[in-house]
Amino acid sequence: MDREGELITATVQRTNKGNVILEMGKAEAIIPVKEQVENDRYYHGQRLKVYLLEIRREDRGPRLIASRTHKNLITRLFEMEVPEIYNGTVEIKSIAREPGLRTKVAVAARQEGIDPVGSCVGMRGIRIQNIVNELNGEKIDVVQWSPDPRDFIANALSPAQVVEVHLNDQDHAALVIVPDKQLSLAIGKEGQNVRLAAKLSGWRIDIKSATALLEEERAAAEVRASAEAEAMATEAELANAELEERKVRPDGTVRYRNVAYGPLGNDLIGVTVQLRATSQKLYIYHHDRLFASYILVEDESEVVADEE
Repeated sequence: MDREGELITATVQRTNKGNVILEMGKAEAIIPVKEQVENDRYYHGQRLKVYLLEIRREDRGPRLIASRTHKNLITRLFEMEVPEIYNGTVEIKSIAREPGLRTKVAVAARQEGIDPVGSCVGMRGIRIQNIVNELNGEKIDVVQWSPDPRDFIANALSPAQVVEVHLNDQDHAALVIVPDKQLSLAIGKEGQNVRLAAKLSGWRIDIKSATALLEEERAAAEVRASAEAEAMATEAELANAELEERKVRPDGTVRYRNVAYGPLGNDLIGVTVQLRATSQKLYIYHHDRLFASYILVEDESEVVADEE
Protein backbone atom coordinates (compact mmCIF):
# COMPACT_ATOMS: atom_id res chain seq x y z
CA MET A 1 0.00 0.00 0.00
CA ASP A 2 1.32 3.42 -0.92
CA ARG A 3 2.00 5.78 1.94
CA GLU A 4 0.65 9.26 2.45
CA GLY A 5 2.94 11.98 1.12
CA GLU A 6 4.29 9.93 -1.78
CA LEU A 7 4.38 10.83 -5.45
CA ILE A 8 2.47 8.19 -7.41
CA THR A 9 1.80 7.59 -11.08
CA ALA A 10 -1.78 6.70 -11.90
CA THR A 11 -4.10 6.28 -14.87
CA VAL A 12 -7.36 8.14 -15.27
CA GLN A 13 -10.31 5.73 -15.36
CA ARG A 14 -13.31 8.01 -15.33
CA THR A 15 -14.92 11.05 -13.74
CA ASN A 16 -17.78 10.90 -11.27
CA LYS A 17 -19.66 14.00 -10.09
CA GLY A 18 -16.62 16.12 -10.89
CA ASN A 19 -14.21 13.81 -9.06
CA VAL A 20 -11.48 12.09 -11.06
CA ILE A 21 -11.12 8.33 -10.45
CA LEU A 22 -7.60 6.96 -10.86
CA GLU A 23 -6.29 3.44 -11.21
CA MET A 24 -3.06 2.56 -9.40
CA GLY A 25 -2.40 -1.10 -10.00
CA LYS A 26 -4.99 -2.93 -7.91
CA ALA A 27 -6.05 0.19 -6.02
CA GLU A 28 -8.19 3.16 -6.89
CA ALA A 29 -7.65 6.75 -5.91
CA ILE A 30 -9.80 9.83 -6.21
CA ILE A 31 -8.89 13.45 -6.97
CA PRO A 32 -11.65 15.55 -5.37
CA VAL A 33 -12.70 18.72 -7.17
CA LYS A 34 -10.87 20.94 -4.65
CA GLU A 35 -7.60 19.07 -5.31
CA GLN A 36 -7.82 19.49 -9.08
CA VAL A 37 -6.05 22.22 -11.03
CA GLU A 38 -8.67 24.40 -12.67
CA ASN A 39 -7.01 24.34 -16.09
CA ASP A 40 -6.32 20.59 -16.14
CA ARG A 41 -8.32 18.38 -18.47
CA TYR A 42 -8.65 14.68 -17.62
CA TYR A 43 -9.44 11.87 -20.07
CA HIS A 44 -9.65 8.08 -19.96
CA GLY A 45 -6.26 6.38 -20.13
CA GLN A 46 -4.32 9.54 -19.25
CA ARG A 47 -1.26 8.89 -17.10
CA LEU A 48 -0.29 11.53 -14.59
CA LYS A 49 1.60 11.98 -11.36
CA VAL A 50 -0.30 12.92 -8.21
CA TYR A 51 0.49 13.57 -4.58
CA LEU A 52 -1.05 10.99 -2.21
CA LEU A 53 -2.71 13.31 0.24
CA GLU A 54 -4.57 10.91 2.51
CA ILE A 55 -5.48 7.24 3.01
CA ARG A 56 -8.90 6.94 4.61
CA ARG A 57 -9.73 3.67 6.30
CA GLU A 58 -13.30 2.70 5.40
CA ASP A 59 -15.43 -0.46 5.73
CA ARG A 60 -15.08 -1.17 2.02
CA GLY A 61 -11.32 -0.83 2.31
CA PRO A 62 -8.83 2.04 2.18
CA ARG A 63 -9.83 5.12 0.18
CA LEU A 64 -6.92 7.00 -1.41
CA ILE A 65 -7.21 10.77 -1.79
CA ALA A 66 -4.84 12.32 -4.32
CA SER A 67 -4.00 15.92 -5.17
CA ARG A 68 -2.70 17.89 -8.12
CA THR A 69 -2.77 21.24 -6.30
CA HIS A 70 -0.78 20.54 -3.13
CA LYS A 71 2.59 22.29 -2.99
CA ASN A 72 4.22 19.05 -1.84
CA LEU A 73 3.56 17.73 -5.34
CA ILE A 74 6.19 20.26 -6.41
CA THR A 75 8.61 18.97 -3.78
CA ARG A 76 8.18 15.36 -4.92
CA LEU A 77 8.59 16.26 -8.61
CA PHE A 78 11.83 18.11 -7.84
CA GLU A 79 13.07 15.11 -5.85
CA MET A 80 12.36 12.91 -8.85
CA GLU A 81 14.01 15.16 -11.44
CA VAL A 82 16.88 16.68 -9.43
CA PRO A 83 19.34 14.17 -7.88
CA GLU A 84 20.91 16.92 -5.74
CA ILE A 85 17.57 17.47 -4.03
CA TYR A 86 16.91 13.75 -3.63
CA ASN A 87 20.31 13.15 -2.00
CA GLY A 88 20.09 16.31 0.16
CA THR A 89 22.94 18.40 -1.22
CA VAL A 90 20.35 20.95 -2.39
CA GLU A 91 17.43 21.85 -0.13
CA ILE A 92 14.05 23.31 -0.96
CA LYS A 93 13.56 26.06 1.63
CA SER A 94 10.08 27.27 0.65
CA ILE A 95 7.43 27.00 -2.04
CA ALA A 96 4.70 29.40 -3.11
CA ARG A 97 2.19 28.12 -5.61
CA GLU A 98 -0.88 29.20 -7.54
CA PRO A 99 -1.78 25.82 -9.09
CA GLY A 100 -1.90 25.74 -12.86
CA LEU A 101 -0.49 29.24 -13.18
CA ARG A 102 2.85 29.76 -11.48
CA THR A 103 5.10 28.44 -8.73
CA LYS A 104 8.15 29.91 -7.02
CA VAL A 105 10.67 27.61 -5.36
CA ALA A 106 13.50 28.83 -3.10
CA VAL A 107 16.51 26.53 -2.92
CA ALA A 108 19.82 26.50 -1.05
CA ALA A 109 22.97 24.40 -1.28
CA ARG A 110 24.08 22.31 1.70
CA GLN A 111 27.49 21.72 0.18
CA GLU A 112 30.06 24.22 -1.05
CA GLY A 113 30.64 24.43 -4.77
CA ILE A 114 27.08 23.51 -5.75
CA ASP A 115 24.86 25.91 -7.67
CA PRO A 116 21.38 25.15 -6.27
CA VAL A 117 19.45 27.01 -8.95
CA GLY A 118 21.52 25.56 -11.78
CA SER A 119 21.10 22.07 -10.35
CA CYS A 120 17.31 22.43 -10.43
CA VAL A 121 17.16 23.97 -13.89
CA GLY A 122 19.52 21.41 -15.41
CA MET A 123 21.59 21.55 -18.55
CA ARG A 124 19.69 23.50 -21.22
CA GLY A 125 16.78 23.62 -18.77
CA ILE A 126 15.85 19.98 -19.26
CA ARG A 127 15.13 19.21 -15.59
CA ILE A 128 12.81 22.11 -14.96
CA GLN A 129 11.13 21.59 -18.34
CA ASN A 130 10.23 18.02 -17.37
CA ILE A 131 8.49 19.35 -14.26
CA VAL A 132 6.72 22.08 -16.23
CA ASN A 133 5.50 19.48 -18.73
CA GLU A 134 4.15 17.28 -15.92
CA LEU A 135 2.25 20.30 -14.60
CA ASN A 136 0.79 21.07 -18.05
CA GLY A 137 2.77 24.25 -18.60
CA GLU A 138 2.62 25.78 -15.10
CA LYS A 139 5.43 28.35 -14.92
CA ILE A 140 8.14 27.68 -12.34
CA ASP A 141 10.66 30.19 -10.98
CA VAL A 142 13.59 28.69 -9.09
CA VAL A 143 15.36 31.28 -6.95
CA GLN A 144 18.31 31.35 -4.58
CA TRP A 145 17.32 31.33 -0.91
CA SER A 146 19.32 33.60 1.42
CA PRO A 147 19.42 34.02 5.21
CA ASP A 148 19.47 37.78 4.57
CA PRO A 149 15.82 38.74 4.00
CA ARG A 150 16.86 41.64 1.75
CA ASP A 151 18.64 39.32 -0.65
CA PHE A 152 15.92 36.69 -0.41
CA ILE A 153 13.13 39.16 -1.18
CA ALA A 154 15.09 40.56 -4.13
CA ASN A 155 15.62 37.02 -5.46
CA ALA A 156 11.98 36.09 -4.85
CA LEU A 157 10.86 38.88 -7.19
CA SER A 158 12.76 37.29 -10.08
CA PRO A 159 12.72 37.76 -13.03
CA ALA A 160 12.43 41.45 -12.09
CA GLN A 161 15.57 43.38 -11.12
CA VAL A 162 15.66 45.11 -7.74
CA VAL A 163 17.52 48.32 -6.83
CA GLU A 164 17.19 48.09 -3.06
CA VAL A 165 15.07 46.63 -0.27
CA HIS A 166 14.09 48.48 2.92
CA LEU A 167 12.83 46.35 5.83
CA ASN A 168 10.37 47.25 8.56
CA ASP A 169 11.01 44.51 11.11
CA GLN A 170 8.20 45.62 13.41
CA ASP A 171 5.54 45.17 10.72
CA HIS A 172 7.48 42.40 8.93
CA ALA A 173 7.12 44.46 5.77
CA ALA A 174 9.50 45.32 2.95
CA LEU A 175 9.60 48.29 0.60
CA VAL A 176 11.24 47.25 -2.65
CA ILE A 177 12.58 49.80 -5.13
CA VAL A 178 12.81 48.71 -8.75
CA PRO A 179 13.81 50.51 -11.99
CA ASP A 180 10.88 52.23 -13.66
CA LYS A 181 10.90 49.80 -16.60
CA GLN A 182 10.84 46.82 -14.21
CA LEU A 183 7.78 47.92 -12.20
CA SER A 184 5.15 45.99 -14.15
CA LEU A 185 7.39 42.90 -14.29
CA ALA A 186 8.00 43.03 -10.53
CA ILE A 187 4.29 43.31 -9.78
CA GLY A 188 3.29 40.75 -12.39
CA LYS A 189 -0.02 40.15 -14.11
CA GLU A 190 -2.80 40.95 -11.64
CA GLY A 191 -0.12 41.19 -8.92
CA GLN A 192 0.87 37.55 -9.24
CA ASN A 193 4.66 37.97 -9.07
CA VAL A 194 4.73 40.12 -5.96
CA ARG A 195 2.00 38.00 -4.34
CA LEU A 196 4.00 34.79 -4.79
CA ALA A 197 7.21 36.52 -3.69
CA ALA A 198 5.48 37.60 -0.48
CA LYS A 199 4.27 34.04 0.19
CA LEU A 200 7.69 32.62 -0.61
CA SER A 201 9.62 35.01 1.64
CA GLY A 202 7.02 35.41 4.40
CA TRP A 203 7.26 39.23 4.18
CA ARG A 204 4.62 41.74 3.14
CA ILE A 205 6.06 43.44 0.06
CA ASP A 206 5.30 46.90 -1.32
CA ILE A 207 6.91 47.85 -4.62
CA LYS A 208 7.73 51.33 -5.88
CA SER A 209 9.58 52.56 -8.92
CA ALA A 210 12.76 54.57 -8.41
CA THR A 211 11.10 57.66 -9.90
CA ALA A 212 8.06 57.38 -7.62
CA LEU A 213 10.35 57.09 -4.59
CA LEU A 214 12.33 60.17 -5.65
CA GLU A 215 9.13 62.15 -6.10
CA GLU A 216 7.90 61.11 -2.65
CA GLU A 217 11.24 62.00 -1.07
CA ARG A 218 11.23 65.36 -2.87
CA ALA A 219 7.69 66.11 -1.66
CA ALA A 220 8.61 65.06 1.88
CA ALA A 221 11.70 67.29 1.75
CA GLU A 222 9.55 70.23 0.66
CA VAL A 223 7.14 69.61 3.54
CA ARG A 224 10.06 69.41 5.99
CA ALA A 225 11.60 72.60 4.60
CA SER A 226 8.27 74.41 4.87
CA ALA A 227 7.79 73.19 8.45
CA GLU A 228 11.31 74.23 9.40
CA ALA A 229 10.82 77.68 7.87
CA GLU A 230 7.54 78.07 9.74
CA ALA A 231 9.19 76.98 12.99
CA MET A 232 12.02 79.48 12.51
CA ALA A 233 9.55 82.28 11.80
CA THR A 234 7.56 81.35 14.91
CA GLU A 235 10.73 81.35 17.03
CA ALA A 236 11.66 84.80 15.70
CA GLU A 237 8.18 86.14 16.49
CA LEU A 238 8.21 84.64 19.99
CA ALA A 239 11.64 86.12 20.68
CA ASN A 240 10.27 89.59 19.95
CA ALA A 241 6.84 89.07 21.50
CA GLU A 242 5.91 90.92 24.66
CA LEU A 243 5.58 88.73 27.75
CA GLU A 244 2.29 89.27 29.53
CA GLU A 245 0.84 87.74 32.67
CA ARG A 246 -2.70 86.58 33.34
CA LYS A 247 -4.42 84.89 36.25
CA VAL A 248 -6.37 81.75 35.34
CA ARG A 249 -10.07 82.43 35.80
CA PRO A 250 -12.50 80.29 37.86
CA ASP A 251 -13.67 78.53 34.69
CA GLY A 252 -10.05 77.48 33.92
CA THR A 253 -9.55 79.93 31.05
CA VAL A 254 -7.33 82.93 30.51
CA ARG A 255 -8.28 86.06 28.60
CA TYR A 256 -6.25 87.63 25.82
CA ARG A 257 -7.59 90.53 23.79
CA ASN A 258 -11.06 89.94 25.19
CA VAL A 259 -11.14 86.30 24.07
CA ALA A 260 -11.16 83.34 26.49
CA TYR A 261 -8.70 80.50 25.87
CA GLY A 262 -8.77 77.18 27.65
CA PRO A 263 -9.71 75.47 29.82
CA LEU A 264 -6.25 74.89 31.24
CA GLY A 265 -7.26 72.60 34.09
CA ASN A 266 -8.66 73.03 37.57
CA ASP A 267 -5.23 72.81 39.21
CA LEU A 268 -4.26 76.14 37.57
CA ILE A 269 -7.33 78.12 38.64
CA GLY A 270 -6.11 81.29 40.36
CA VAL A 271 -2.51 80.71 39.25
CA THR A 272 -0.65 83.39 37.30
CA VAL A 273 0.60 82.24 33.88
CA GLN A 274 2.66 83.95 31.18
CA LEU A 275 1.49 84.66 27.63
CA ARG A 276 3.32 85.30 24.39
CA ALA A 277 1.54 85.77 21.07
CA THR A 278 2.60 85.53 17.44
CA SER A 279 0.50 86.60 14.49
CA GLN A 280 -1.15 83.17 14.47
CA LYS A 281 -1.00 81.61 17.94
CA LEU A 282 -1.15 82.31 21.64
CA TYR A 283 1.42 80.45 23.76
CA ILE A 284 0.79 79.94 27.50
CA TYR A 285 3.68 79.22 29.88
CA HIS A 286 3.78 78.10 33.49
CA HIS A 287 7.06 78.14 35.43
CA ASP A 288 8.87 79.04 32.17
CA ARG A 289 7.61 75.92 30.41
CA LEU A 290 5.18 75.88 27.51
CA PHE A 291 1.89 74.59 28.87
CA ALA A 292 -0.55 75.11 25.99
CA SER A 293 -1.00 76.91 22.68
CA TYR A 294 -4.11 78.09 20.87
CA ILE A 295 -4.85 79.52 17.45
CA LEU A 296 -5.79 83.17 17.90
CA VAL A 297 -9.53 83.78 17.63
CA GLU A 298 -11.30 86.89 16.42
CA ASP A 299 -14.85 85.54 16.79
CA GLU A 300 -16.85 88.16 18.68
CA SER A 301 -18.96 85.41 20.27
CA GLU A 302 -15.97 84.40 22.30
CA VAL A 303 -15.20 87.85 23.66
CA VAL A 304 -15.40 87.93 27.47
CA ALA A 305 -15.73 90.78 29.91
CA ASP A 306 -12.60 92.38 31.34
CA GLU A 307 -11.52 91.22 34.76
CA GLU A 308 -11.50 93.71 37.55
